[in-house]
Amino acid sequence: MPYAAACALLLTLPVLPVLPALPGQPGWSAAPAGQGRPSFYAEGAPGAVLRDTLAVTNRGTRPLTVRLRATGLPVALPGTALRIPARTRAEVPFTLTVPPDAAPGDRPATIVVRAADGRESAVRLLLRIGGPRLAALTVEHVAVRAGRITYELVNRGTTVLVPRLAVRADGVLGTVLDRAPRTLPVRLPPGARLKLDEPWPDRPALDAVTVRLTVTASGGARATGTASARFVPWRTAAGTTAGALLLVATPVAVRRRRRRMTVELPRTEVQST
Repeated sequence: MPYAAACALLLTLPVLPVLPALPGQPGWSAAPAGQGRPSFYAEGAPGAVLRDTLAVTNRGTRPLTVRLRATGLPVALPGTALRIPARTRAEVPFTLTVPPDAAPGDRPATIVVRAADGRESAVRLLLRIGGPRLAALTVEHVAVRAGRITYELVNRGTTVLVPRLAVRADGVLGTVLDRAPRTLPVRLPPGARLKLDEPWPDRPALDAVTVRLTVTASGGARATGTASARFVPWRTAAGTTAGALLLVATPVAVRRRRRRMTVELPRTEVQST
């Protein structure tokens, strides 16, 4: 039986009655079928097809029409609107196909149920792909711009990373910035690239520095990224430039004045006696 037809047949069969919604409770909800599962969890090798069931419960006194969609992974769901009778629970099967070229590690996804009034309920799904687990990352495109250090983190491994960042900057006369490692409030899934920045409001006014970012994560992941920057006060730079121009212009002006004096001197005639 085709998958879509099976889903349609399932929704036409008698479904389990449920208690009406209590005051303050939502009129409907979505969750994994079965008891005690707040979210979906699946394991499989690349190319595997996995199956599970989503339960949509209508506690209201009127029929409920919802649409389903998935984000993050290739999940096959009914593409048409599903109509659920009042005070009933419908169980909707779905399939998850592990990409054939997927790297080992954890992949998050979400199944979203949307009602006609626009309200949504999201159910998380975590897929664990079999194979060796590798923690690896890189720090790229480090730069100093307008009081901030910008950079990008790239997860080159097969596991979700929670990075820790240490920042150091060395100038001509020594260290001008030294921040101990701290955990960043981000989660980096495999293959993800994330643009971040680090504030540096008290950077030196006059110096040439080398900035070094060191990022670590569980599993032995470690990477560094560097950038060079020069800080010169605008007034100092303007004064230095004006002084340099003055030094260059002064000899030129003297030479021009000498040429004018040579041209303006009267000629003296010498008469023989």
